Amino acid sequence: MNKPEVVMIGLGYIGLPTAALIAQNKTYVHGVDINPSVVETINQGKIHIVEPELDTAVAEAVKEGYLKAATTPVQANTYLIVVPTPFKAKNEPDISFVEAATKAVLPLLKENDLYIIESTSPIGTTEKMMELIYTERPELEDKINIAYCPERVLPGNVMYELVHNDRVIGGVNEKSTEKAVAFYQQFIQGALHKTNARTAEMCKLVENSSRDVQIAFANELSLICDKANINVWELIELANKHPRVNILQPGCGVGGHCIAVDPYFIVSDYPMESKIIGKAREINNYKSFWCAEKVQTAKLEFELKHGRKPSIALMGLAFKPNIDDLRESPAKYIAQKVLQNSNNEAYYIVEPNINDHKVFKITPYQEAVDKADIFAFLVAHDEFKTLEISSDKVILDFCGVRK
Repeated sequence: MNKPEVVMIGLGYIGLPTAALIAQNKTYVHGVDINPSVVETINQGKIHIVEPELDTAVAEAVKEGYLKAATTPVQANTYLIVVPTPFKAKNEPDISFVEAATKAVLPLLKENDLYIIESTSPIGTTEKMMELIYTERPELEDKINIAYCPERVLPGNVMYELVHNDRVIGGVNEKSTEKAVAFYQQFIQGALHKTNARTAEMCKLVENSSRDVQIAFANELSLICDKANINVWELIELANKHPRVNILQPGCGVGGHCIAVDPYFIVSDYPMESKIIGKAREINNYKSFWCAEKVQTAKLEFELKHGRKPSIALMGLAFKPNIDDLRESPAKYIAQKVLQNSNNEAYYIVEPNINDHKVFKITPYQEAVDKADIFAFLVAHDEFKTLEISSDKVILDFCGVRK
């Protein structure tokens, strides 16, 4: 492999597709991941995550020599930080992975290099990393380009959206912004919107907080309609006939690495000001608990009516339809909650997008259809929409799969 032009720190759900895209544009990319098995898999031209078209892109990039993975970085001209930003106690964001990634490339940085954070981050993170870099490498002050550019892609359509979606790019100064824009222009067809680093950081958080608030409204409606004996799916469909109303669909909560997480980055730093954002998180978290309680109630009612314990199918574990991603999944939480209260009932955990799981025994959906008495639909996977389930079965549809 020729001298890499780009170092990608983090080869997960965003880092690997981005690395593959850059490599497809005949740019040498050195990918870095702390997991040796991930590195080995990628260097074989294979992938460790499920994402349409990614397998082909990685295979071609590795075969042609434009993508290589390792556990440590090397010197390049551009460094992209695409690592997780998890939580500490009390839903406080943890930027230690971003800091560790920055420290890893610190000795390699040179004048006029480009350093970009893509990881979802609290406001001010880019400036903190700039201070870290300049403290450790004072000779580089104002001589390298530092920017923030959040991803905004949909799992299941990442390879298309990486190219075609608009991006918000914010540098710590105008020169950094222009340098980052010039970099992304090489492989992105969407519009590139220039701003400063703090606004770009906030923009990412606001986009997902907005979605969370809208979903919370739909989930709150579902709770009200359940008590009022109203079909929430019909209600929303009718309300949306209004030309200026567009209510989203309720579900069993909110999951994923963005919408279920990013609002806390705002709430943590601005607790007194973010009342609606904070309450939306509470509602969406409560909906998962409510769904688990509904399963428990259905189980007890079945036992009283039939004089035996029911067999229960929990349909779906992913955080959204038709993907294998279980991060922050409300369905997974519900499954865990229900199983904690199990009392020798038979359970069938169904997730058609994964073959096995270290906690749950995965059951093929057709087997669950044949054996279960109660069906709790947690994720609206396509496979579930055409299932023929006899009318004597109990169906709990939390995601509108049978509306």
